[in-house]
Amino acid sequence: MEYNFISKTILIVEDEEVSRFFFEKALKKTQANLFFVNDGIEAVNMINENTEIDVVLMDIRLPRMNGFEATSKIKEINPEMPIIIQTAYEMSSAKEEAIQCGCNEFITKPIKLQTLLALLQKHLKY
Repeated sequence: MEYNFISKTILIVEDEEVSRFFFEKALKKTQANLFFVNDGIEAVNMINENTEIDVVLMDIRLPRMNGFEATSKIKEINPEMPIIIQTAYEMSSAKEEAIQCGCNEFITKPIKLQTLLALLQKHLKY
């Protein structure tokens, strides 16, 4: 299935180079605008400064401010912002905490491309 997110902007909050490379390659064909930041503080600042972001892909383990705290702060700024938390840690406690801080979806690494694309399509309102 072809996914076309040409007029959409995705903020990817990820400090690991390999994961950033995966997202860049995986989402290139969708034609979405991609913004990358390294930590939760940068993510919150980006949301404050950019009204064009349509969805956030948030890692949990980040330097300076973790993904849970960043998600909570982003939801304070924009309660309607869809946030998909992605992590290598499939603990039920992590999923519960993600939901409590306001995330819309929770996916684990390694991420299946079709799952990622389907979640993005759902939250990008196509």
